[in-house]
Amino acid sequence: MATGASNNLIERAADVAIKERRTLVLVPRESPFSPIHLEHMLTLSRLGVVILPAAPGFYHCPQSIEDLIDFIVARILNQLGIEHSLMPRWGEVGDKDE
Repeated sequence: MATGASNNLIERAADVAIKERRTLVLVPRESPFSPIHLEHMLTLSRLGVVILPAAPGFYHCPQSIEDLIDFIVARILNQLGIEHSLMPRWGEVGDKDE
């Protein structure tokens, strides 16, 4: 994506989102990141892409794998402005069962 090459439909959709300055959230899951990955993510970030690694937080004391998944999904939905009840946004009070 950082080079502007589009070899498939997903890459083309990302390219158009960047071109039209739409919200684009990139969720890299492979780690560790190589210097090339980091440079490309920096380039994309400078273009307005949100880089959100699939690395859950543990400060909310997850009790299950589902809690860890919900954490990442909630962060992605927050970036996209999509309402959800997976967990409260940062600074909000309550839990997902309310």
